[in-house]
Amino acid sequence: PCFAIHVNIDLESGEEREIIFRLGCGHDVDDARSLVRCFRQPDAPRKALEAVLARWEDILGKVKVETPNTALNLLANGWLLYQTIGCRLWARCAKYQSGGAFGFRDQLQDVLALVHSAPELIREHLLVAAAHQFQEGDVMHWWHPPLDRGVRTHCSDDYLWLPFAVCRYVGATGDTGILDENVPFLKGRPIKPEEDSYYDLPSRSEESAALYEHCVRSIRHGLKFGVHGLPLIGSGDWNDGMNLVGEHGKGESVWLGFFLYDVLTTFAPLADNCKVFSFARHCRKEAEKLRRNIEFSGWDGEWYRRAYFDDGSPLGSSANPECKIDSIAQSWSVLSGGGNPEKSRMAMNAVWQSLADRNHQLVRLLTPPFDKSALEPGYIKGYVPGVRENGGQYTHAAVWAAMAFAKAGDAARAWELFEMINPIHHASDSQKCSIYKVEPYVVAADVYAVSPHTGRGGWTWYSGAAGWMYQLILETLLGVTLDVDKLRISPCFPKEWNEFTFHYRYRKTWYHIHVHPSDIAFITVDDIKQILPIIPLVNNGKPHYAEVGLTPSGAI
Repeated sequence: PCFAIHVNIDLESGEEREIIFRLGCGHDVDDARSLVRCFRQPDAPRKALEAVLARWEDILGKVKVETPNTALNLLANGWLLYQTIGCRLWARCAKYQSGGAFGFRDQLQDVLALVHSAPELIREHLLVAAAHQFQEGDVMHWWHPPLDRGVRTHCSDDYLWLPFAVCRYVGATGDTGILDENVPFLKGRPIKPEEDSYYDLPSRSEESAALYEHCVRSIRHGLKFGVHGLPLIGSGDWNDGMNLVGEHGKGESVWLGFFLYDVLTTFAPLADNCKVFSFARHCRKEAEKLRRNIEFSGWDGEWYRRAYFDDGSPLGSSANPECKIDSIAQSWSVLSGGGNPEKSRMAMNAVWQSLADRNHQLVRLLTPPFDKSALEPGYIKGYVPGVRENGGQYTHAAVWAAMAFAKAGDAARAWELFEMINPIHHASDSQKCSIYKVEPYVVAADVYAVSPHTGRGGWTWYSGAAGWMYQLILETLLGVTLDVDKLRISPCFPKEWNEFTFHYRYRKTWYHIHVHPSDIAFITVDDIKQILPIIPLVNNGKPHYAEVGLTPSGAI
């Protein structure tokens, strides 16, 4: 359907006219007529717009940062969360992606950025995601509402993002009640071993369980290992394009090993708190066994390998003619805590030397790109070399690399990577604009890395990198962590900064927090020195003022 409205107006010099177009839809004829009557009054559209603006300000304005880095401030104070909520969570549609589907892993990662601003949206989506899990523990890779028709696959990481997100939500908000929420499972034909996927409309199962049990089934379903003791990659892990690495059911993923390690070690304390001690012990036992297997079979000599093909040959190894090194295995060796510290340090140095292109201000996902070798990892090889996952900057992974440098204590590289991937810097003058070619105020999913298109952005708006970049800025670089009813402040302080300030709204109460280096570490709230290194949060409607002094090591 298409329609057009055309109005001619004449304007004198300095004259202003306001033109209002009304268009909309209702559930039925009566609803449509009611909407017409509602918006027939001249001031109704303006009031509606003001309500929309107020709603966005309520969400986007809950945390406001003031740092010496203007480009950081622009992204953190609105744009990143607007992109995450408006495009990724609500529209699920943009120029490059006109689908409208939910991806199981996709929006679970997106909502993690909303811990401080809209935790209610996280809670809502966790339950939506759980409702798209099959009885066996696997999930719909993606689905289209409202009917929820979608695909069931052998993808190996989707279901693990549910316990990953649940642990982080409960840890930040203290909402343990969500673990008892009863959610039904889906029922559908099991996917055959020889199938990559199938598209269908599954039915609701008669069986339902608490969200906690949904997480347990996800974890149990993920405990499937190959001959190296590493998780089976299935029809792809986080990188869907590597769908042929394990097409015969034997391929393994080193990255997934680190991610599963993270899930196991963070879910174990949650299981303890739920007094399911046997499963907590099981998680810790599996995590330790997995850590040993990764060290034995995942290390390549200077970095961690990416995967093993069905025939046992490695991917992401110095022995490979293409994809010698892939960044996400290195980053998650640090982020998960599952890597050997010395090996992880070497691995991140390899990322810096091989994947960070400081001349063109981009961070490659892998190198060299797949092109003419005998390696057949999957449809990733169908991309032009240097574009998207095939050796371009996949910003999602670049953010993880910056996070990993920060967690490893390398503040200088963490900040340099952030400056490289900050889209605003890619359009700071006309020459850069002519290279980048896309909107600089939102995150692009990828940046091309091979001539003649080096530095060109692609797939803007619809990118999970936006939510991760917000977490990078607020939680990793500025070090603001919500722990139920208190804030912990542990920034990755750049040496050229003297201070920064942020304003944090806890429910209906504002906290104005000034952070700066100090010879002696301290925290004061309303001029009262705190015994513990935290800022306690109370919702009394009164403004509070905190000062945080950091030693040169960043300790409090």
